[in-house]
Amino acid sequence: MNPPLLAICFCVTHTQVLLSEPRQLQLRKLSNSSGQIQTSRDTMMKSLFFLLLVAVANTKRFQRCEWAHKLKDSGMDGYRDVSLADWVCLTKWESGYDTMKTHHNNDGSTDFGIFQINNRWWCNDKIMSFRNGCQINCKDLLSDDVTVAINCAKRVVTDPQGIAAWYGWRNHCQGRDLTPYLDGCGL
Repeated sequence: MNPPLLAICFCVTHTQVLLSEPRQLQLRKLSNSSGQIQTSRDTMMKSLFFLLLVAVANTKRFQRCEWAHKLKDSGMDGYRDVSLADWVCLTKWESGYDTMKTHHNNDGSTDFGIFQINNRWWCNDKIMSFRNGCQINCKDLLSDDVTVAINCAKRVVTDPQGIAAWYGWRNHCQGRDLTPYLDGCGL
């Protein structure tokens, strides 16, 4: 089981909080296996702290220059005539360089990962996948190992729309001076 899901299960199964009235919590006393009594508030706070630790431990937000170097090392500079600055700009506006970013769109589809790859066309999340053009599971895009995400982005950019498939690029990068995205990166 994936760690964030495990943490959510832990949180749900180890807290007992009843909503008696809107915005008012009624706390029960819980007995643990050794017979000690503790309030569900204590248990809930410990569980939420644990959940927060797991979430932080499993997310990677790249720094701009770190990400630019990763993209360059992965062959993205000039791939399909798309500059490295374009890729850095695109991912800045799509995900803020966050590998665990998801976004739910108005059409019911979801974008996943650092490139915000859409489940309608590019990956399978077992909820909405018409095409699965990258032949991957969407959850594989939510990883600190960005190899799958980079390979899928390479696949997306081979389609006729190219890099214009991403709204973030069209709205924030297209036709603009992108040199600031690589400034100070030593590239």
